[in-house]
Amino acid sequence: MDSYDRYLALGRPIDYLMECWARSWSPDPVEKEEYGWAYVELLDGALDDPERVWQCILCALANPVFSEHFPVLAAGPLEDLLSHHGPDFIDRVEALAGQSSTFASLLGGVWRFEMSDDVWARVQKARDGRGWDDT
Repeated sequence: MDSYDRYLALGRPIDYLMECWARSWSPDPVEKEEYGWAYVELLDGALDDPERVWQCILCALANPVFSEHFPVLAAGPLEDLLSHHGPDFIDRVEALAGQSSTFASLLGGVWRFEMSDDVWARVQKARDGRGWDDT
């Protein structure tokens, strides 16, 4: 059974999805191909299932094993979520940034992409200091 079939058989658990998503960033091309579906799952989820993507982000924040993947978490699922559903999530983002310096720092890796002026201004205010690109 491949990793995607296992994901489905397990009932699509978020922790397994995030484990597979992290493995999709492997430098090993075989592993990258095996787990590439998880990258697409979060990409599509940012459009179609934003609440699930938010839960994935929270899962990653809660487990230090994912910290090495924070740059792609910020520039991927979090940025996409805020670009497509920012008005629905910005209050939660601001609240979490106020409670978690790790999350506030993660916001530094988010670029504007397709965020509204209001959401982008609020992201910039909520993040910890400057963006990762020093802007």
